[in-house]
Amino acid sequence: MMLSAKLQLRQSQSLVMTPQLLQSIRLLQFNHLELKSFIEAEAERNPLIEVVENPEPGATTVPSGEDAPGARHVAEVDTEAGEMLPGEAPRAEAEYGFSTPWGGGAGTSTGDGAAWIEDLPETGHSLIAHAEAEIGEIIAGPIDKAIALALLDHLDEAGYLRVAARDAAEALGVPTATVEAVIATLQAEADPAGLFARDLGECLTLQLKRRDRLDPVMERVLANLDLLARRDFQALKRLTGEDEAGLLDILSEIRHLDPKPGRAFSQEPATPVVPEVLLTRSLEGGWRVELNGQTLPKVLVDQDYVRRVSAGARAEEDRSFVTDCQHSANWLMRSLDQRARTILKVAEEIVRRQEAFFEKGVAQLKPLTLMAVANAIGMHESTVSRVTSNKFMATPRGLFELKYFFTVAIASSAGGDAHSAESVKHRIRKLVDAETAGKILSDDDIAATLKAEGVDLARRTVAKYREALSIPSSIQRRREMNARQPAC
Repeated sequence: MMLSAKLQLRQSQSLVMTPQLLQSIRLLQFNHLELKSFIEAEAERNPLIEVVENPEPGATTVPSGEDAPGARHVAEVDTEAGEMLPGEAPRAEAEYGFSTPWGGGAGTSTGDGAAWIEDLPETGHSLIAHAEAEIGEIIAGPIDKAIALALLDHLDEAGYLRVAARDAAEALGVPTATVEAVIATLQAEADPAGLFARDLGECLTLQLKRRDRLDPVMERVLANLDLLARRDFQALKRLTGEDEAGLLDILSEIRHLDPKPGRAFSQEPATPVVPEVLLTRSLEGGWRVELNGQTLPKVLVDQDYVRRVSAGARAEEDRSFVTDCQHSANWLMRSLDQRARTILKVAEEIVRRQEAFFEKGVAQLKPLTLMAVANAIGMHESTVSRVTSNKFMATPRGLFELKYFFTVAIASSAGGDAHSAESVKHRIRKLVDAETAGKILSDDDIAATLKAEGVDLARRTVAKYREALSIPSSIQRRREMNARQPAC
């Protein structure tokens, strides 16, 4: 067999991932903070790029390029925003029933435009700085003060002291009793009450001591917080000897204590969430979808400067550098324009498909997939995924991540339209909230009720959704309901 070398011509098409194309893809998945950092870095590298600060914060605009409007009217409905979505408290605190302010959850209620920004708390002093000031006022002796300052290294963000007195004493080379005395002084006098506690029970005990409300019955309740977490009120009655009314008064007082006294202090400046998309009602009776001008960087290329630099460039290397910079700047501007239009197009399609949600609330949230939106707007599913990641929409019903509107479909038992997972969770919450002492619904009961309403959901899925909503089991709910019944 003879080997020979031959030349052959062949035509083929292939996708080549050029640096410019990779840049466009990256820009799509950036949120506004990442985009700002990227453009600043590009401006440092490319002398032809000029970044112009937006003179009107919150103004809504779309980069120019075509005669396309910056916002379009979709979903022609005209109804008032009704129910707002409830936030969910952190599970650890809900477990013990503490009543703490919380504005979290899928969406934060807003009334108009960007008014939600005004509700953000201002950044205050750090917990460590505050505790150090307290030590300066409370602790007198130089040795005790040195011990107290060393303990600051073990103070967590909740205000708890995460070190044993024996370990601290060994590290500092002082008697354990001395460290215990310093800790006791800090616990007794430092503000807020509960600071420097070593566990939840001690934190609540310190607060009740400060209020002169720590009696033997209260101490027994605090020593059995596990029963409180399980809502085993019958066991608590036996331990304390209190009747229902007395026990409920105790529990009410405990719920109004602060389980994390250190969280009132800032650990680091919080970064507010700024929406890339704004949804408002149009005067013509529909929805108006706009891009938030505050998140749209303005990039300019001074063509006069380009001509002057090009004319002054003598060497071929200099002229090549100027040309490369000009092409890079022009590509960046086109990429930013395309990014803005893509975000707007995806947001419009979301609003069109979730019209019922914006009109009536979470119960009307429909199942939606990335593929469905991609097919509707003529883009690839991965493009829609990048556009909706880490980007938010401000609506009359609150602030939502774009990903929130994509939810799995749950089959209808009657063969009708499918239901979204979020709307089913909302229905489970309503069923539990409507329970009475004589009718506590088990997971099977909830599944049967949902099936009668046309939602085909297995019992184990009901249990999973219930746990995701931080709703206790039917046994725990029955115990709590019985404990609240007035004594005969």
